[in-house]
Amino acid sequence: MTLPLIPPMLATPGTLPPAAQDARWAYETKQDGQRAVAYLPGDGSLVLRARSGEDITAAYPELLALGGALGGTPAVLDGEILALDAQGRADFQLLQGRMGLAHAPARAARRAAQVPVHLVLFDVMHLGGRSLVPLAYTRRRARLEELGLEGPYWSTPAAVVGHGARALAATREHGLEGLVCKRLDSVYEPGVRSRAWIKIRNMRSEDVLVGGWLPGRGRLTGLPGALLVGQRAAGRLRYVGSVGTGWSEAERAALAGLLRALATDVCPFDPRPAVSGAHWVLPRLVGEVRYSVRTRAGMLRQPSWLRLRPDLAPEDAAADLPTWTDGTDGAGKGG
Repeated sequence: MTLPLIPPMLATPGTLPPAAQDARWAYETKQDGQRAVAYLPGDGSLVLRARSGEDITAAYPELLALGGALGGTPAVLDGEILALDAQGRADFQLLQGRMGLAHAPARAARRAAQVPVHLVLFDVMHLGGRSLVPLAYTRRRARLEELGLEGPYWSTPAAVVGHGARALAATREHGLEGLVCKRLDSVYEPGVRSRAWIKIRNMRSEDVLVGGWLPGRGRLTGLPGALLVGQRAAGRLRYVGSVGTGWSEAERAALAGLLRALATDVCPFDPRPAVSGAHWVLPRLVGEVRYSVRTRAGMLRQPSWLRLRPDLAPEDAAADLPTWTDGTDGAGKGG
């Protein structure tokens, strides 16, 4: 059977629905993985497509058995591909070693044996030759759960109706990425970033030292487009990522003046990060950044600028980590 191509519905960043509307929403754990739409034609085969529409099936050979999980019933399912750490939590760094191998099946098979993935399913958009896109979330969710899709490399975690504040608190307590709030009466909107789905990311904040910057482009010409930041550990300033968001225009202009006053030809980071086009500064500016998680190399993932910390001395921006890697793994990939 030829199945319709359905781009995934996207969530809008936001906050918890008002308490008075809490019972009108379902809450699902936000997972830190790769979004994937699974196409099961009903002949035992499977096609996985990324958010971009790219066929990524060959990158995840352990998921191929899902193609026969519904017998001859064709289906289109929405989910997230995860790589789990020793505590059973999604680890995007682990997953990165699996992504991008769709055109290297032999390497993908070797990596699958070392770092197997898990597909979390949370929606069904087409089933048995019928489109479920016009149905309310509650009806789609009920049909999905009736399918009983629980296997060695895939599952259908439960959603919670109401109790949003408690659900969000639970994700924070367990170190999970966040929460997705889904309105119970919402239809599936293919390819749309909808207010009917709201994502809340649990973020952390830490103090960092500014050690350099990258020039902006276009209307930001002459201003910093991103700051290169680090933290002190074992007597060295270790690079932890680049921060390119979080400023107003006035704040960016003020930072430009401070950076010019601290300019130096010497890179303050040890080891030197592999960042091209960097302008180095004396590491005297302390700032606070918000981020989602640290990578295994100590890098800050998805950092954004919060504020300057003139009340703190440079030595206060120390890394709260037991150990650091000696390489520059991840250098230049933050922000």
